[in-house]
Amino acid sequence: MSLEIQRFKETLRKHAEEKTIHIALWGDQLRLDYATLYAEVVYRQQRLRDERIQVLALALDNGPELLLWDLAALFEGLTCLTLPPFFSAAQRQHCLEQSRAELLLAEDGQDAQLQAAGYERQGEFWRRRFDEPSTLPPGTAKLTFTSGTTGTPKGVCLGAESLLRVARELEHASHSCNPRHHLALLPLGILLENLGCYAALYAGATLSLPSQKTLGIQGASGVDAPTLLGCLAQRQPESLILVPQLLLLLVGAAEQRLFNPAHLRFAAVGGAKVALELLQRAQRLGLPVYEGYGLSECASVVCLNRPGEQRPGSVGQPLPHVRVHLAADGEVLIEGSLLLGYLGETGRPDGWWHSGDIGEFDSDGYLYLKGRKKHQFVTSYGRNVNPEWVEAELTQRSHIAQAFVYGEALPHNHALLWPHRPDCSDRELAAAVTEANQALPDYAQVHRWTRLQQPFTPGNGLLTANGRPRREAIVEHYRDLLCAPVYSEESPS
Repeated sequence: MSLEIQRFKETLRKHAEEKTIHIALWGDQLRLDYATLYAEVVYRQQRLRDERIQVLALALDNGPELLLWDLAALFEGLTCLTLPPFFSAAQRQHCLEQSRAELLLAEDGQDAQLQAAGYERQGEFWRRRFDEPSTLPPGTAKLTFTSGTTGTPKGVCLGAESLLRVARELEHASHSCNPRHHLALLPLGILLENLGCYAALYAGATLSLPSQKTLGIQGASGVDAPTLLGCLAQRQPESLILVPQLLLLLVGAAEQRLFNPAHLRFAAVGGAKVALELLQRAQRLGLPVYEGYGLSECASVVCLNRPGEQRPGSVGQPLPHVRVHLAADGEVLIEGSLLLGYLGETGRPDGWWHSGDIGEFDSDGYLYLKGRKKHQFVTSYGRNVNPEWVEAELTQRSHIAQAFVYGEALPHNHALLWPHRPDCSDRELAAAVTEANQALPDYAQVHRWTRLQQPFTPGNGLLTANGRPRREAIVEHYRDLLCAPVYSEESPS
């Protein structure tokens, strides 16, 4: 057992002795104190030991059961794969096949999918035998799949030392705020939320794990706002992990007095660039929002704004467990807490990790991200533009749900827009574009825009399962429109 695992398990054991009746886990209905949590994890460790497996897969919704099995696998030295609920059936089957997970726990209703993947039901478990040897790097504690831009998930293999060091750094970053109740909004199949749960347990806080259904969250981007706001009002968490769209929802609700942020002490936001204007709106409302940056290959969080050490618009300073510097072209390079390797690929990464992100540091060491290196386009005036920067400004306005910006070798940047509501007028969309342009330099501004007839979705092949645009597919699909000559700029297309 690694030193980090020993430290984490010893911390939970002490909580079990000293916080015997303090609520540790709060599911939809079930509540477990720390003493019961520790006993349940130890019991599940023995269950897994008896099974003599190497890889455990979890296809469960958020809840105490998911975390108890996750912790048992961690402490038993097994590899744990938590399948994101927003992955398609084909993606899930790919993950199971590639991971060679011999044992699986799943929600009801997945029988047909699991049988098609070669699994058989035996009691509460699903089992499958694999003839081929595992291709996991030794010491893999967590296997997380990223859908990337192609939609075929790629397995990132991470060791317990890296994972738990990041979790401890997250707990330390929020320590001065002393949040005593963390609510997991994101699926635990997302590494950042998984480690956020570990951080809450390190701190001895209450960890709320309502199901995604109870939260009103469906898939990668479907949210029933009244249900979500009702759950937050009932539970009143003191810390949250957010993606930009959830932050936008909470800010909008707070501005309409539909959400009271008074109980929140620490809200980390990441996963995509956050518009400065949205952060400023949150600040005016008293929302304690701290933007960060990370990637799966570096065990999630790399940089984070913290109480007393915050620069809105930046992703904060690097955490103590990593080193970050910039290549000559501005690419962010990272050393520390790196992956053990990609599943099925030989060789372990060594030295600096090339993130693929473009950034710059200010004089005090705060990192500002400019977007993805490979997505950058060059206008016909020779100016480099990262479309994700512009898209973040657009989609964090009140009327625009989806935006795609293109300007390769063109004199004018063109945006494809999908509104939040079908009754949103073109005038409202135009006003949102004008507002976003005010926050951008002239070369990055949107000069033309088109209202889409349908949104980007995984079904039409223009969106990955976890909500990222398939940029090459979108350009190909709308090439005639995006590259059409501009004869008049009097009105949008």
